[in-house]
Parts: sequence; structure tokens; C-alpha cells
Amino acid sequence: MFDNFETVDLDIEDTTIHVRRGGAGPAVLLLHGFPQTHLMWRDIAPALAQRFTVVCADLTGYGRSGCPPAGPDHGRYAKRAMAADMASVMTLLGFRRFSVAGHDRGGRVAYRLALDLPERIRRAAVLDVVPVADAWDRADRRFAVGYWPWSLLAQAAPFPEQLVLGRPDAIVDQALSGWGSAPGTFSDDVRGEYIDVLRDPDHVHAICEEYRAAATLDYDHDVADRQAQRRIACPVLVHWSKAGPLNNWYGDAGGPLGLWRAWAAEVSGGPVEGGHFFPEEFPQDTAEALIAFFGAP
Repeated sequence: MFDNFETVDLDIEDTTIHVRRGGAGPAVLLLHGFPQTHLMWRDIAPALAQRFTVVCADLTGYGRSGCPPAGPDHGRYAKRAMAADMASVMTLLGFRRFSVAGHDRGGRVAYRLALDLPERIRRAAVLDVVPVADAWDRADRRFAVGYWPWSLLAQAAPFPEQLVLGRPDAIVDQALSGWGSAPGTFSDDVRGEYIDVLRDPDHVHAICEEYRAAATLDYDHDVADRQAQRRIACPVLVHWSKAGPLNNWYGDAGGPLGLWRAWAAEVSGGPVEGGHFFPEEFPQDTAEALIAFFGAP
């Protein structure tokens, strides 16, 4: 699925990050969400690699990347720490400056990269996400039911870990089928890859720690940035599912674009066809949008 891509495991500080790298040209980092791995970019990365050097990374604690100890405050899995990991990866690969696209959890690592390391990020694309602080501040009954991992996986250990490890297939199937993706989007091999990660206790604990960080440190970091009026300096592309909740939950704020324009000076984008996993459902459309955005001067 990643023809002509190199597989590399990179040692960074206290862990290892698993990446696929291919293509030539300006660097683009692609980051996945839950319950995915870098495999979500299987049909997009080759198209981008015709114009860019493409790096697909498993986030810290996900996929085949390592699972460093979280610490009592969950800080090792805060988006700030995960963003620093990705910056270290790109440094090791020889890229001082690069663009980044992230879907779901990866989208939040992407915007944290742009906020914390503006000198490193040329352009940032965030797919089907709003900032953590905005999501929590506006959370309601719909959010609690629709985005159940946010509250379920953030519960104290070992409760959510036990639930996930008990039926990893049910967790993956609920996510893949429950968030609006068309039948046939995920092959048995891809589905199996996502399930296998959730069979491993260390990875499940790491993923829960990431959600615990989202409910604590990530929120605090966003609020601090908002109070300090820190904003994303680079151009930001925002796409979200036309069929998904983001398309109608935030109308009072001007929708997702309205929320993101409070965080960045240059924001473009709009709703796209498909469910939450539209990059896997409509990879050609997603690739074309990213190529146009990352290829702009």
C-alpha cells in the first residue's frame, strides 16, 4: 500500500516513532487519528509523494510507535509533547521546516505544532476537528453521546483500558461504522490493523493517557494560549465532514471556520463529502485538496 516508501523506526529521547517516508520535494508530515494508524494515508500519501517528500508517522503511543510512561499528570501524551516528538522526527529526517496535515487526534497535534513551533511549520491542514478548548467549552449531550471516546477513554485507569482490551473489535467497529463512513471504506486488512493495536495493553494505556491529557493539560494549554492571544502564524486549511456533527454543531460561532479564525489569521476550507473518516472514504479528493494547499506559494 506504500509502494516506494521507506519504513523507518526513529529513536527520539525516551521512545521510538514509526514512520513511512517517500517522494521528493518540500516536506509534508501526515498524522492520523483514533482508532487509526499511519495506514489511514495509504491512498493519499502516494499521490502527494509525486510533488512532496511525504512522512507518515504513527503518533506516540499509537500504531507501531513506542509507549513511553505517561507521568502522573498525563503530560507525556499531551499534544504539546506529541507535537515535540513529531518535530524531533522531522529534524532527524533532515527537515527544519515542513507542512503538516492531521486528521482527528492528529489534527490537534498539527495545530499544536503550529502554535508551539511556528518557525518550523509552513502550512497546516486540520481535518474534521476543532480546537480542544472549543470542543470542551461547547460540549453538550450531543457531544457526550456522539464523541464517546472523549469522556470514556479519559476516565481513570484501569477502567477504560479494561473495556477496550475486552472487545477491541467492538471499539473499532463502533468508531468506523458509527461516524458516518460508507460501507466498504475499510478493508478487512485495514480494519484488522486498527484492531491489532487495541489488543496490546501498552498501546491501549497510552491511547487512554492521550485522551486523559486532552481533558486536562491540552485544555489548559489552549486556554493559556487564548488568554495570551497567541495565534497560528501559518496558513491553515480546515475541512470537515458535510454529513458529520461539525457541520451543524457550531453555527453560532460561524461553524468550524469561525472557530478556527479565532486561532489563525489565514484560514480557508469548508465541508466535504463523506463521514468523519473522509480521507479514507474519498482519498483522491482529499489528496487533491492537500496538494493544492501545500503547493501554494
